[in-house]
Amino acid sequence: MIRRSALTLAALAALLAPSLPSAPRLVASPAFAQTTKGPSGLPLPRFVSLKSSRINVRRGPGQEYDIAFIFVRAGLPVEIIQEYDNWRKVRDSAGDEGWIWHSLLSGRRTAMVAPWEKEGQFALRAAPDPGAAVVAYLEPGVMADVESCNGSWCRLTGENYAGWIEQDRLWGVYPAEIVKG
Repeated sequence: MIRRSALTLAALAALLAPSLPSAPRLVASPAFAQTTKGPSGLPLPRFVSLKSSRINVRRGPGQEYDIAFIFVRAGLPVEIIQEYDNWRKVRDSAGDEGWIWHSLLSGRRTAMVAPWEKEGQFALRAAPDPGAAVVAYLEPGVMADVESCNGSWCRLTGENYAGWIEQDRLWGVYPAEIVKG
Protein backbone atom coordinates (compact mmCIF):
# COMPACT_ATOMS: atom_id res chain seq x y z
CA MET A 1 0.00 0.00 0.00
CA ILE A 2 2.75 2.45 0.90
CA ARG A 3 4.70 1.39 -2.18
CA ARG A 4 1.70 1.98 -4.46
CA SER A 5 1.13 5.48 -2.96
CA ALA A 6 4.79 6.33 -3.45
CA LEU A 7 4.63 5.22 -7.08
CA THR A 8 1.44 7.21 -7.65
CA LEU A 9 3.02 10.30 -6.11
CA ALA A 10 6.17 9.84 -8.19
CA ALA A 11 4.11 9.54 -11.37
CA LEU A 12 2.06 12.62 -10.45
CA ALA A 13 5.22 14.60 -9.68
CA ALA A 14 6.72 13.63 -13.04
CA LEU A 15 3.59 14.86 -14.85
CA LEU A 16 3.43 18.16 -12.96
CA ALA A 17 7.16 18.97 -12.84
CA PRO A 18 7.34 20.76 -16.22
CA SER A 19 4.64 23.22 -15.16
CA LEU A 20 6.00 24.01 -11.72
CA PRO A 21 8.22 27.06 -11.35
CA SER A 22 10.46 25.32 -8.83
CA ALA A 23 11.38 22.55 -11.25
CA PRO A 24 14.58 23.81 -12.89
CA ARG A 25 14.92 23.09 -16.56
CA LEU A 26 18.48 23.82 -17.51
CA VAL A 27 19.20 23.63 -21.18
CA ALA A 28 22.78 23.86 -22.32
CA SER A 29 23.44 26.28 -25.14
CA PRO A 30 23.35 23.78 -28.00
CA ALA A 31 24.89 23.99 -31.43
CA PHE A 32 21.57 25.54 -32.39
CA ALA A 33 19.32 22.53 -32.17
CA GLN A 34 16.17 24.04 -30.70
CA THR A 35 13.44 21.44 -30.60
CA THR A 36 11.62 22.39 -27.40
CA LYS A 37 8.77 24.90 -27.49
CA GLY A 38 7.83 26.85 -24.39
CA PRO A 39 4.28 27.76 -23.33
CA SER A 40 4.64 30.90 -25.47
CA GLY A 41 5.03 28.70 -28.55
CA LEU A 42 8.56 30.00 -29.09
CA PRO A 43 11.66 27.80 -29.01
CA LEU A 44 13.66 27.15 -25.86
CA PRO A 45 16.40 28.09 -25.37
CA ARG A 46 16.58 31.33 -27.38
CA PHE A 47 18.42 34.63 -27.21
CA VAL A 48 16.68 37.97 -26.65
CA SER A 49 17.78 41.35 -25.28
CA LEU A 50 16.77 43.60 -22.41
CA LYS A 51 14.35 46.45 -23.19
CA SER A 52 15.17 48.62 -20.20
CA SER A 53 18.31 49.86 -18.51
CA ARG A 54 17.11 48.76 -15.06
CA ILE A 55 15.52 45.33 -14.69
CA ASN A 56 14.99 43.41 -11.47
CA VAL A 57 15.87 39.73 -11.80
CA ARG A 58 13.97 37.59 -9.32
CA ARG A 59 14.75 34.25 -7.68
CA GLY A 60 11.43 32.81 -8.88
CA PRO A 61 8.64 33.59 -11.36
CA GLY A 62 6.64 36.18 -9.43
CA GLN A 63 6.88 39.52 -7.67
CA GLU A 64 6.69 37.75 -4.31
CA TYR A 65 10.19 36.33 -4.93
CA ASP A 66 13.26 38.24 -3.76
CA ILE A 67 15.34 40.23 -6.22
CA ALA A 68 18.47 38.20 -6.99
CA PHE A 69 20.25 40.97 -8.91
CA ILE A 70 19.54 43.92 -11.21
CA PHE A 71 20.48 44.36 -14.85
CA VAL A 72 21.51 47.95 -15.60
CA ARG A 73 22.16 47.92 -19.34
CA ALA A 74 19.46 48.05 -22.01
CA GLY A 75 20.13 45.87 -25.03
CA LEU A 76 22.15 43.29 -23.11
CA PRO A 77 21.75 39.82 -24.66
CA VAL A 78 20.27 37.12 -22.42
CA GLU A 79 19.26 33.54 -23.06
CA ILE A 80 15.73 32.43 -22.17
CA ILE A 81 16.03 28.92 -20.76
CA GLN A 82 12.57 28.43 -19.23
CA GLU A 83 9.08 29.92 -19.30
CA TYR A 84 6.39 29.98 -16.64
CA ASP A 85 3.21 31.96 -17.31
CA ASN A 86 4.44 35.46 -18.27
CA TRP A 87 7.83 35.01 -16.58
CA ARG A 88 11.03 34.07 -18.37
CA LYS A 89 14.03 32.45 -16.72
CA VAL A 90 17.13 33.96 -18.29
CA ARG A 91 20.86 33.35 -18.19
CA ASP A 92 23.46 36.04 -18.82
CA SER A 93 26.95 35.71 -20.29
CA ALA A 94 28.42 35.09 -16.81
CA GLY A 95 26.02 32.18 -16.24
CA ASP A 96 23.86 33.99 -13.67
CA GLU A 97 20.19 33.02 -13.82
CA GLY A 98 16.91 34.52 -12.68
CA TRP A 99 13.34 35.37 -13.66
CA ILE A 100 12.17 38.44 -15.61
CA TRP A 101 8.66 39.59 -16.58
CA HIS A 102 8.24 38.88 -20.31
CA SER A 103 7.45 42.46 -21.38
CA LEU A 104 10.89 43.61 -20.21
CA LEU A 105 12.50 41.51 -22.95
CA SER A 106 12.84 42.28 -26.65
CA GLY A 107 13.22 40.02 -29.66
CA ARG A 108 15.91 42.41 -30.93
CA ARG A 109 19.11 40.41 -31.36
CA THR A 110 22.26 41.74 -29.78
CA ALA A 111 25.56 40.10 -28.90
CA MET A 112 28.60 40.65 -26.75
CA VAL A 113 32.06 40.06 -28.14
CA ALA A 114 33.91 37.27 -26.27
CA PRO A 115 32.80 38.16 -22.72
CA TRP A 116 34.73 35.11 -21.50
CA GLU A 117 38.03 36.80 -22.46
CA LYS A 118 39.71 39.29 -20.12
CA GLU A 119 41.71 41.14 -22.76
CA GLY A 120 42.52 41.12 -26.44
CA GLN A 121 41.02 42.42 -29.64
CA PHE A 122 38.87 40.76 -32.25
CA ALA A 123 38.87 41.78 -35.89
CA LEU A 124 35.65 43.08 -37.39
CA ARG A 125 35.93 42.55 -41.15
CA ALA A 126 34.42 44.14 -44.26
CA ALA A 127 33.12 40.74 -45.46
CA PRO A 128 32.51 37.30 -43.93
CA ASP A 129 35.97 36.07 -44.84
CA PRO A 130 39.15 35.76 -42.72
CA GLY A 131 41.09 37.50 -45.51
CA ALA A 132 38.72 40.49 -45.77
CA ALA A 133 39.90 43.93 -44.73
CA VAL A 134 39.71 44.76 -41.03
CA VAL A 135 37.30 47.66 -40.41
CA ALA A 136 37.66 47.76 -36.61
CA TYR A 137 39.00 45.87 -33.63
CA LEU A 138 36.53 45.08 -30.86
CA GLU A 139 37.46 44.37 -27.25
CA PRO A 140 35.86 41.68 -25.08
CA GLY A 141 32.48 42.76 -23.74
CA VAL A 142 31.65 45.17 -26.56
CA MET A 143 27.93 44.98 -27.30
CA ALA A 144 26.47 45.28 -30.80
CA ASP A 145 23.29 44.70 -32.77
CA VAL A 146 23.21 41.46 -34.73
CA GLU A 147 22.06 42.25 -38.26
CA SER A 148 22.47 38.71 -39.63
CA CYS A 149 24.43 35.48 -39.23
CA ASN A 150 25.21 32.92 -41.93
CA GLY A 151 26.12 30.07 -39.56
CA SER A 152 29.82 30.97 -39.37
CA TRP A 153 29.95 34.77 -39.41
CA CYS A 154 27.69 37.51 -38.03
CA ARG A 155 27.23 41.04 -39.29
CA LEU A 156 27.32 43.45 -36.36
CA THR A 157 26.50 47.14 -36.13
CA GLY A 158 27.25 49.50 -33.30
CA GLU A 159 28.21 53.08 -32.66
CA ASN A 160 30.54 54.06 -35.52
CA TYR A 161 31.19 50.53 -36.79
CA ALA A 162 29.69 47.78 -38.91
CA GLY A 163 31.20 44.56 -40.16
CA TRP A 164 31.55 40.80 -39.87
CA ILE A 165 32.98 38.70 -37.04
CA GLU A 166 33.31 34.96 -36.51
CA GLN A 167 30.14 33.64 -34.90
CA ASP A 168 32.00 31.67 -32.22
CA ARG A 169 33.38 34.94 -30.82
CA LEU A 170 29.91 36.07 -29.73
CA TRP A 171 27.58 35.58 -26.77
CA GLY A 172 24.05 36.14 -28.05
CA VAL A 173 23.95 33.74 -31.01
CA TYR A 174 24.31 29.98 -31.13
CA PRO A 175 27.03 28.20 -33.10
CA ALA A 176 25.75 27.51 -36.61
CA GLU A 177 22.60 29.61 -36.04
CA ILE A 178 21.25 31.45 -39.07
CA VAL A 179 19.92 34.94 -38.29
CA LYS A 180 18.18 36.74 -41.14
CA GLY A 181 18.39 40.49 -41.29
